[in-house]
Amino acid sequence: MTQEIEVKYRVRDLPALEEALARRGVLLSSPARQDDQAYAEDGWTYEHSKIGVTFARLRTQQGRHLFTIKRPLDNAMACLEHETEVADREQMHHAIVAMGFHPTVRIVKTRRSAMLGDVAVCVDEVEHAGVFVEFERTVNGEESGAAVQEELDALARSLGVELERATDTYDSLVRAALTPA
Repeated sequence: MTQEIEVKYRVRDLPALEEALARRGVLLSSPARQDDQAYAEDGWTYEHSKIGVTFARLRTQQGRHLFTIKRPLDNAMACLEHETEVADREQMHHAIVAMGFHPTVRIVKTRRSAMLGDVAVCVDEVEHAGVFVEFERTVNGEESGAAVQEELDALARSLGVELERATDTYDSLVRAALTPA
């Protein structure tokens, strides 16, 4: 069982973050546009917990379509994850709906990424939500997601840049930004 464990931060000063990453030898990739459609199990709403619930995502990036299933274990950013490439986004959308999921939020972002040792670093400019940085590691199912998140948080804080930790996933952040107060 593979888990994707991440921590996410709102970035207030992007040039300072880029400089701090560069000092660590982190060279971010060229920007890539990601167009994600998020899905939830029928019956689930944003008022419910995400723990133990299966979510799907259909992503298009540079002409490739990726289908992903995530199930949060410890929290919304410590997930069991399975991912595969699919040939036809529209047909996969219909298959996901036929499997008992409903579309929730569309997330469009520009991502630049790099590796810092065994940690993936992603700087995301998310439409409607702002600029974020994620630190992510893939681990086996026996490791504690919360413990790995503590390690990732220490790494993020060691950069010496002002970062505001976000505990919500992008779908929740975009939904909140688009929901009238």
